[in-house]
Amino acid sequence: MQLVFLSGGSGKRLWPLSNNARSKQFLPLLEAPDGSMESMVQRVVRQAKEAELNTQITFATNAAQRDSIINQLGDGVDVVAEPERRDTFPAIALAVSYLHFVKACPDDETVVVMPSDPYTELGYFHTIARMADEVQNNAADLVLMGITPTYPSEKYGYIVPQKTTEKSLRSFPVSRFTEKPTVSVAEDLLREGALWNGGVFAFKLGYMMAIVRKYMQSSSFEDTFARYKEFPKISFDYEVAEKATSVAVVPFTGKWKDLGTWNTLTEELSHDSIGNVLLGDANENTHVINEMEVPVFCNGLKDIVVACSPDGILVCAKDKSETIKKYVDNLSLRPMYEERRWGTYKVLSDLSYADGTHALTKSIMLLPGKNISYQIHHHRDEVWTIVDGEGLFVLDGEVRKVKRGDVCVIRKEQFHAIKAITELVFIEVQIGSPLVEEDIERFDWNW
Repeated sequence: MQLVFLSGGSGKRLWPLSNNARSKQFLPLLEAPDGSMESMVQRVVRQAKEAELNTQITFATNAAQRDSIINQLGDGVDVVAEPERRDTFPAIALAVSYLHFVKACPDDETVVVMPSDPYTELGYFHTIARMADEVQNNAADLVLMGITPTYPSEKYGYIVPQKTTEKSLRSFPVSRFTEKPTVSVAEDLLREGALWNGGVFAFKLGYMMAIVRKYMQSSSFEDTFARYKEFPKISFDYEVAEKATSVAVVPFTGKWKDLGTWNTLTEELSHDSIGNVLLGDANENTHVINEMEVPVFCNGLKDIVVACSPDGILVCAKDKSETIKKYVDNLSLRPMYEERRWGTYKVLSDLSYADGTHALTKSIMLLPGKNISYQIHHHRDEVWTIVDGEGLFVLDGEVRKVKRGDVCVIRKEQFHAIKAITELVFIEVQIGSPLVEEDIERFDWNW
């Protein structure tokens, strides 16, 4: 069985900790069994392994999230990054093309596609195993997971199973779908036995490849990737599930939650505060998360969430947290914290001067053995001050060892790179105009 995790999102609903480059599923806010902190992505992958699913894992994501996935999960998972965001149907089509062409999976192999961020329990993955069995037993071409609703929600789509008196069925034929109804319609659906659509789909690889070929006759994964725009920009539910003539649903009755707002997320946090936080003795149902070094003190607050990061500071009533998304575009100019394949960076200051000069200061952490590519810039000088660790610094082909206290000055058009021997932390000051991420030309360097 192949397990495909869908990882996307714009990072707006959990601002300021999340942003376009760091969606909610990468925030290390949940407590793991060993007491350490883990992200939603790390949690679901751990659970899939604990459930002993006989599976290989592939992430279908966008280019901005590729490095975060590799940083948090290592090299033990495959990552298929779409060249541009085009909704869930194209993303799944690209992922199954990867399984077909690159991993050479047979057409009769079961593929299960699921979100990367549900807050759930091991029974969820046992249900996935039952879905895979139903696919292999030819119960239907497409098998979905239906979440047993806990209330008539207008946030989710619904799956209505066909009515039957047979009690021994492991899956049920689907009668119809209803997408995000009003609360009153949802109440009627619950009386019909409808289930929430949890966005989990199981099918044989050949079934999905036949759908892919309706849009594209490719001879390789590289060809599919290059022609990605030919896929329609549409969800998998609309393009595949609701058009399928042979579709069944397997119910899941355990704990399942979408931690998509601060209100729902804080309900599952193990501690009232995370980071450099001091709480007074007069707070009630208040959570404070601080990713900055400066201290945060809160007292006399009720039903409030406070979140602080380099991107900004949020102080919000929990019952109003769902409204954040519509305001964020007016708040965030650029991500101030990002995970990359080589480590992380945090923007410390971003200043412009009267003569048009721009100065950007970052704190950069390189993981041991990782490196920043051999590159030049055409519009900026850079000064790197090593504050911790040891590494190898290259300037115009000359290599030298650097350590705490060393300063590296890089002028425009100079070739440069750095590799961490131990975990390496340095302060980077960029000076020039314009200061844009695109001002990088990369070259090969043999370490």
